[in-house]
Amino acid sequence: MTTDLIGRVLVPGDASGTLLRLRSPISFWGGVDPRTGIVSDPRHPNHGDSITDTVLIVPATAGSSSSSAIMLELLRSTLAPAALILARHDGILALGVLVARELGYGTIPVVEVTPEVLQLLPEGGTATVTMTGSIELQ
Repeated sequence: MTTDLIGRVLVPGDASGTLLRLRSPISFWGGVDPRTGIVSDPRHPNHGDSITDTVLIVPATAGSSSSSAIMLELLRSTLAPAALILARHDGILALGVLVARELGYGTIPVVEVTPEVLQLLPEGGTATVTMTGSIELQ
């Protein structure tokens, strides 16, 4: 059975991967190692999880405007998530994705969803994010 949910496209693209839900807010600056793609903040509940090639569910971000630089580095080194699903618009992360695209490093879709849609996203399931903001759960 496939469930199809809709989000608001911030950066268009198509991608698939395993859903990984971050369990608390994160600053990519200091929270994710750009050399490994692993959540590196020892205080974060997802510490040690790899975000590489996941459809990363980010309920909230915390902090730094330098998060865009970390996202850029993750994309440059091909350690980025396959897609970002945000519970709230985050222009900083989206900026990192857009700059990576302009520099030729590739891009990933970034979609904002409502709290209701966020609750329907199961951790560990497989999802495909499309150019139209559709999130297809398998």
